[in-house]
Amino acid sequence: MSLIPYALTRPFLFGLDPEHAHELTLASIAKLQNTPAQCLWSQPRIQDPLTLAGLKFPNRIGLAAGLDKNGRCIDGLGAMGFGFIEVGTVTPKGQPGNDKPRMFRLPEAQALINRLGFNNEGLASFLANVQRARSFRAAGGLVGLNIGKNAATPIENAVDDYLLGLDGVFPHADYITVNISSPNTKNLRALQSDAALDALLGALQERKLKLQTQASRQVPMFVKIAPDLDEAQVSVIAHTLQANGIDGVIATNTTISREAVKGLPHAEEAGGLSGKPVFEASNQVIRLLRAALGANFPIIGVGGVLSGEDARAKLQAGADLVQIYTGLIYKGPALVSECARAMARV
Repeated sequence: MSLIPYALTRPFLFGLDPEHAHELTLASIAKLQNTPAQCLWSQPRIQDPLTLAGLKFPNRIGLAAGLDKNGRCIDGLGAMGFGFIEVGTVTPKGQPGNDKPRMFRLPEAQALINRLGFNNEGLASFLANVQRARSFRAAGGLVGLNIGKNAATPIENAVDDYLLGLDGVFPHADYITVNISSPNTKNLRALQSDAALDALLGALQERKLKLQTQASRQVPMFVKIAPDLDEAQVSVIAHTLQANGIDGVIATNTTISREAVKGLPHAEEAGGLSGKPVFEASNQVIRLLRAALGANFPIIGVGGVLSGEDARAKLQAGADLVQIYTGLIYKGPALVSECARAMARV
C-alpha cells in the first residue's frame, strides 16, 4: 500500500488542466524515483509469472504506452507493482504534437479524449532515458518500447521511420511494439489495411531477423491495433501478422467512436477516446483475434480496465496479459495490485 492514498491527491490533480496534471505527475515521479520518496506511491509486486513470446513476465499487468512517452519514469512507474512497462510512442525525430488543448477528461464516463499526436523528444533522448532506468529491470520487470512515424513523414515513406525506430530501440527493448493505430497522426491507421500492413511488417520482420542474428538475442515484436475494426478487418490483420512471423498483438488503442459518450461535455472533441467506453469494443476485437489466431498466439489486452474484474474479463475474452492507462488516472496505483491479484486467480 502506497503511503499517500490516491483519493487524497486525485482532487488536486483533477482540478488542473489534464495535460498539466499529467506532466506534473511525470515530472514528480522522474525526480523522486529511486529515492526514499518513492515509497509514497510504491507497492509490492504481485508474483504471478507467465512466459509469453519467450519472455518471463513477473505478473500479467502492464502499463500501456502513451503515459510515459519519453521513457523518463520507468523505475518510478514500475514501483507501483507492474510486471511490465511500455513506453513511447517514440518517433525518429522529436516533434511537438498537435496544438493545445489536446487532452480532455470525461469523468462521468471514466474516460479521456486525447489528440496529443505522438508528442515526444525523439529517439536519441528516449533511448538515453531508457538506459538510465535500472531498478525496475533489476527486479525482473520487462520494458517494451513503442515506435511510430513522424507526422511530417509522408505515409508512403512510413516504413523508413519504423525501420529507424526499430534499429534504435532494438538493443534496449525486452519487446518492441509497432504502433499503427493512433487516430492522431494523419493516415496512420491506413497502415492497418491489407497491402500496406503486409509491406510494413515484412520490412520490419526482415530487419529484426538481421538485428537478432547480429546481436545473438531474440526480441519479440508486437503490433498495436485499433478497436474500430470489423470482423473482416480483424481477420485480415490476423492473417497478415501470422504470415509475417509477428510475435504478438496488442488490442486495442483508443477509439474514434463517440456512441458511448454522446451528450457529455467534451464528447465531440477530436482524438482518441480511452477508458471505460472502449472496454467492450476492445474485448470484441480480442475475441475475434483469438478465434482467428488460435490458442497460442500472444495477445495483450488493453482498453477500459478500471477494476480487477475488468482485467479478468480481458483474459476471458482471450488476452494473455493486460495493460492499463486511463484506469490508472482514475483509480490510482492501487488498481495495479487489484488487477494483478484478480488475474492471478484465473
